[in-house]
Amino acid sequence: MLEELQIARSELILGGQKSGKSRRAELLARRWLGQSPAHQTVLIATAQPWDEEMRERIARHQADRAGRVPGMRTVEEPVQLAQAVTSHSQPQTLVVVDCLTLWLTNLLMPAEKFKENKAFAHDPRAQIAMLLRAIENAAGPLVLVGNEIGLGVIPLGRETRVFVDALGRLNQDVAQACQRVTLMAAGLPLNLKGQA
Repeated sequence: MLEELQIARSELILGGQKSGKSRRAELLARRWLGQSPAHQTVLIATAQPWDEEMRERIARHQADRAGRVPGMRTVEEPVQLAQAVTSHSQPQTLVVVDCLTLWLTNLLMPAEKFKENKAFAHDPRAQIAMLLRAIENAAGPLVLVGNEIGLGVIPLGRETRVFVDALGRLNQDVAQACQRVTLMAAGLPLNLKGQA
């Protein structure tokens, strides 16, 4: 499978939980690293360890990723994603963003807002617009991972419906900005846009 993967200027990888999204991004990163000794990879992680289960999940992902893609550097940025993409994007560096869904969660439903009852300072529309510009202006290849959660039942809660709608719009906007879009299901890629 590794031999078949081609690196696009920008690729959005969508799918459900445990569909193979991150694995595909890692395969692309390995492919990129194998093409030249000058190539580098950076993962921009958007998850935040708000509870013990999430801390364990993050540690497991880090260990798994280190085994699958040795040499991939990790940068944590839960909110200022456009700035992180811009600062790490270089012609010889493939940047992986994992994941857009958690990033949007951090913008719309930050845990500290509920824990401390503070006014929230981030403007999601402005952050998304900056991300779209960063995708367009990326100096090197960019792989973005996100969840496709709009295929299931309609959520009961208002906040959840608002989030599902916002994520659907974000996925559409990022898909328009990317050269290639891939949908993952059961570990298999389905090309939706661009050359596979």
